[in-house]
Amino acid sequence: MKDLPPTATLRAFEVATRHATFTSAAEELHITQSAVSHQLINLEETWGLQLFHRGKSLRLTPAGAALAPIVRDFFANLNATLADLREQQGKIRLTVSTTYSFALKWLLPRLPNLSRQHPELLVTLETSDKAIAFSRTDPEVAIRFGTGHYPGLYSEFLFREQLFPVASPALLGTFGRPREPAELLRYPLLTRDGADLVPKWEHWFQHVGVGVSAPRENVRFADTNMTIAAALLGQGVALARSGHVEAELREGTLVRLFDIPCPAPVAYYFVCPKGLEIQTHLADFRDWLLAESREAQARYQ
Repeated sequence: MKDLPPTATLRAFEVATRHATFTSAAEELHITQSAVSHQLINLEETWGLQLFHRGKSLRLTPAGAALAPIVRDFFANLNATLADLREQQGKIRLTVSTTYSFALKWLLPRLPNLSRQHPELLVTLETSDKAIAFSRTDPEVAIRFGTGHYPGLYSEFLFREQLFPVASPALLGTFGRPREPAELLRYPLLTRDGADLVPKWEHWFQHVGVGVSAPRENVRFADTNMTIAAALLGQGVALARSGHVEAELREGTLVRLFDIPCPAPVAYYFVCPKGLEIQTHLADFRDWLLAESREAQARYQ
């Protein structure tokens, strides 16, 4: 582009916009005052615009004021990108697809541990509730919530969550703590609407021996995190998956109501195109996932 000046000239302009005189701008650039003045005159001639009012101090013209933030952002973005690229040298990129709720509640808190064990891995998380097709533009790895039957793909079982009701201390202060599962039928019940894979109160009540075909649900939510948030606000009892309430149970903001084991009907699986599982960086990530999964599952046995 004929109107694009040399980088050194743009840098002189960017620095001059932050100084009151050519002298102070020249000090930052480690060049002479006349060199700064000469570069800015050339820039004005190239663009056909007056950029500064000259006098005892430098003042930007309206054209200069309009261009200053654009040039400033250019250098800021360039420096940030260069720093990022230098930091990534020697790193192995691994793009992982999983659901938003699993990434937020289970995977994200554990990623610092992955960085300590495998500092060479640079993981990029992509979240979607839809199963990816593993085309050329898709992530290399997925953590899927399902039955494990994925024709044409390599899959390995990670872990199966436990289902149990959770409530806030405030709600239990109002309703009291239930002594047996059947008492929950008089509590406001929260649930996640939508997919067949999400926990259902009918499944849990049947598992614990309470004969009810369709318990009365007070509110349905379209998102797992919203359901947990409503429980935190004391709006009702949520049927939670163990991997989604670890922090809340640890901090005491939610209380598990019964210690009755109830495995979820579906589980989490490591999935990738067949043949990729033998690649070192994928195998390292898979082995790390398996170790974290065993530790998480042991907590709820």
